[in-house]
Amino acid sequence: MARLSRATSALAACQATVAAIGQRTPARVSVLLLVRDRLRCVAATGAWQVPSGVAPGTGAVGRVYVSGKTETIFPGPDDADHLLLPTGATAQLSTPIRDSAGCPIGVLELVWSSPVDLDQWPDSIERIATTLGVRIERLGGVPTESRSERTLRHSTVLTAAVTERELAIAATDAARDITGFSAAILVLTRAQGLWVGPATIPLGGLEARVRAGLADAGQPALERIHSRAHQYGAACTIGAAPPLIAAEVEYAPLITAGVGTLIIVPFGQPETGGVLLVADERQVSPEPSTLGLVELLAAQVWTCLDRLSSLAKLHELATSDPLTGLRHHGPFGERIAAATPGRTALLAIDVDDFKIINDTYGHQVGDQVLVDLARALEAALRQGDELYRIGGDEFVAVIEVARPEEAVGIAERLAEAARRIDRTISVGVALRHDGEPPELTLRRADEALYGVKREGRDGVRLAPA
Repeated sequence: MARLSRATSALAACQATVAAIGQRTPARVSVLLLVRDRLRCVAATGAWQVPSGVAPGTGAVGRVYVSGKTETIFPGPDDADHLLLPTGATAQLSTPIRDSAGCPIGVLELVWSSPVDLDQWPDSIERIATTLGVRIERLGGVPTESRSERTLRHSTVLTAAVTERELAIAATDAARDITGFSAAILVLTRAQGLWVGPATIPLGGLEARVRAGLADAGQPALERIHSRAHQYGAACTIGAAPPLIAAEVEYAPLITAGVGTLIIVPFGQPETGGVLLVADERQVSPEPSTLGLVELLAAQVWTCLDRLSSLAKLHELATSDPLTGLRHHGPFGERIAAATPGRTALLAIDVDDFKIINDTYGHQVGDQVLVDLARALEAALRQGDELYRIGGDEFVAVIEVARPEEAVGIAERLAEAARRIDRTISVGVALRHDGEPPELTLRRADEALYGVKREGRDGVRLAPA
């Protein structure tokens, strides 16, 4: 194994090993090393198909890695325990590759497609695997992911995010991994102000101090950092030039927290986008490629945010009444299906004389009446109560109450809210019974409503038990 001793990198050592074994046997030879969470094939003889990524514990290769024991196997035609074996494989020999402490770092595998006497191989392959493991350790250990591989992996996670919170977590994890910096914070523009994304690393250290400093400084400090970033674009570093630091008032909370180097990248528009901050205590000059990757990361964050916003709008359109903005019949059906017997009350609401309004003043005025009434009713409900529009002038409120009298009181409050905008409504109230289908509860509320109509409108009635 002279070539193994001359190898100058872990990959070269693996390639030298498979080449040397390949000269002595027609077997397919491959070396798989654990890179992050997968056994990756880093060297192989000239076979056209080898397992490029195997989870520990999966198949014979993954099992050998976990157990640390050599296995000799003669695969059958329907044996699902062997991954990507060539057609006609007759035997498989897998042995763990260990470091000097005896911990497995990979697997050396041989696969034959012709008759072979395996008695001579296990001891030899184990010795070779031991030598290879020691050599890999001396050369710096198992190769890590390349920066491009890490970037692609993080890109996949960003794309899969389904909430802003998940996206913020994925973005800051990616920023720290790509740059090697110790702190990353995502700041997003929201209607109520700038929002700092959640922390994803243990408390303590630079990131915790930066977050605490920004929280103490409040929205004005965040707004200054945000405004400067969107005015001047991506920039670094604040740590390498002390005279410049004194002039950068915007960054005072970061400097006080101990930031030595900062990469700051804006994305989107100032009114809707945000800023990605990546920082470290060291005073270093980031490479141009690092800055480029952070800018690409921020650009993808913005693309993902735009996608989430579009999906939210589509969902709102699919589940809401376009006129009043209230949820409509579909979500209402899901809500009453989950109603709690004895505690959930349905308030069926109908606008009095609405047909006369439409016939006299036209549908445009009628639509405005519905919008005004929807806002008035929403304002009269308690937090947690839900209001739906399920027909032309028909609304239903779903509320949780402790007793029927509480539901009647809320219904009377809705009727009073309608009177304050010079309208009247009729309200029928029904509590769901044990074992009662929700559709029947709504029918009883409707019957109570029509009882109010018969008695002159503008009132409330509780459906009989």
